[in-house]
Amino acid sequence: MTQKENRRLFLTLASSAWVLGACHQSSEPRAEPRAPIPTPAASGAEPKQAEKADKDEADEDVGAVEDLMREHGVIRRILVVYRESAARLRVKPASVPPEILNKAASLLQTFGENYHEKLLEEAHLFPAVKKAGGPAAGLVDTLIAQHQRGREPTASVLSATQGTIGAAHAEPLARVLEGFARMYEEHAAQEDTIVFQAWKKALSKRQLNDMGELFEDIEHKTFGKDGFDDASEKIANIEAGLGITLAGMMAPPAPA
Repeated sequence: MTQKENRRLFLTLASSAWVLGACHQSSEPRAEPRAPIPTPAASGAEPKQAEKADKDEADEDVGAVEDLMREHGVIRRILVVYRESAARLRVKPASVPPEILNKAASLLQTFGENYHEKLLEEAHLFPAVKKAGGPAAGLVDTLIAQHQRGREPTASVLSATQGTIGAAHAEPLARVLEGFARMYEEHAAQEDTIVFQAWKKALSKRQLNDMGELFEDIEHKTFGKDGFDDASEKIANIEAGLGITLAGMMAPPAPA
């Protein structure tokens, strides 16, 4: 066979092999495309996002004890307004806008007395603490008596701030404000450090969670919204109306 004939045979065989291979590939069923294999970064993204969402949700949840204590924070800010007003009344009664002091007493009545004290502490917390016994139980009767007694100065402040505060009424009103502030400062401190902690220990974790949800329901039914946020906004406006600022309250004067 000549060299030319060998070359022609080789080309013929090569062409046949290519055609047979192509026919074989076309006769096989086409494989479905595979889903991309997630990389380590991609596979960890969803768990991290879920973990972050859970953390954000947990951060928004407020436990029953924390809820009570932050409500005390609002009341303590009202006490600051009371003490500041008392000091100004003794120097210059006209420097205390009666409508600002009236708003403070009104907030104390609606948020502190009617909601925090009556609907939460007296209805749910104090009975459980008294049932559990111990040192905290011995404080309950006194705390309830202070609640009842405290409503008298609140009513007095509301009445005294319906109009201009005259010089003759400045000193008696200042004494009422200071007397209430003195009582409630100790009252809230005893509740925060003794009574609330005893209540927390007396309940299981599930019971405490249930109480937190119950308190939230009571709050929304009472105010039609987040009562704490609303009260925080109101006390901030009251402070601004009296010229009380954080910068002005932070540093005491240097000792002489």
